[in-house]
Amino acid sequence: MATEKDLLVARIFLRALFPVMKVPLTDDPKMKKRFRGVTARIQFVARDPNGDIGAYLDFTDGELDIIQGVHETPDIAFIFSSVSKMNAMLAGKPVIPKIKGIYRLGLFIKVLALFLSLKVLEPDAKPKDSVKRRLKVKMTVYMITTALSQYNKGGDPEMVDWTSKQPERVYQISVTGEEDIAAYFKVKAGKSKAGRGFYTKRRPFVHMKFNGIDGALPILLNEVNMVEAVRDGLLSLEGSPEYGRDIGNFMVRLQDLMM
Repeated sequence: MATEKDLLVARIFLRALFPVMKVPLTDDPKMKKRFRGVTARIQFVARDPNGDIGAYLDFTDGELDIIQGVHETPDIAFIFSSVSKMNAMLAGKPVIPKIKGIYRLGLFIKVLALFLSLKVLEPDAKPKDSVKRRLKVKMTVYMITTALSQYNKGGDPEMVDWTSKQPERVYQISVTGEEDIAAYFKVKAGKSKAGRGFYTKRRPFVHMKFNGIDGALPILLNEVNMVEAVRDGLLSLEGSPEYGRDIGNFMVRLQDLMM
């Protein structure tokens, strides 16, 4: 039976990691071409006595949506005997699921390529290609903000305590010179919401600005901490430094949780 931690980790993977698969489908010309015209349902599901946990990739003519839950008749299904094993595989560990529909070989190869594109998010992944470097930063920014909200919604005690004491506040992350690489995390009295782009209805309470792709990567690769990043001009922090530090600490905890 899945533990509370297993369920929290699965929630973050399925609701924060899976959606960033949309980025290579739109920003990587080769990946976009590979899925042109594809209509299919790809299920990831973990068996559990209290009810199966999963989500599926819903392709319609190459466009992707992530649907939480279990599809009755997926084209391909990756089936795990437990939630912990699914989490382990999504964290990059060598876990082999049961696969139904593998005879759809062409589709399976496409899905495998898309799934492998997530490896750019691994903490030690240091892409040299400019397209992949940009993908790493964009996917990470999108994933971090969504993961923070799911961490709160999943009931982590410290995160819930932190968000419950705040009025409506927006925590914005952006990359200088890259208008489409921006996302935010909004909290209000214990509730939270994540979104992509710039929040325009109010001024951010904290705004973390990476100094371009080259400024963001050393921070995302954990080569420098936030204090060093600000000192070296890789990052500027507008707003409350105390709460900015809190966000940084939660980001580190999330990274450790997903490894």
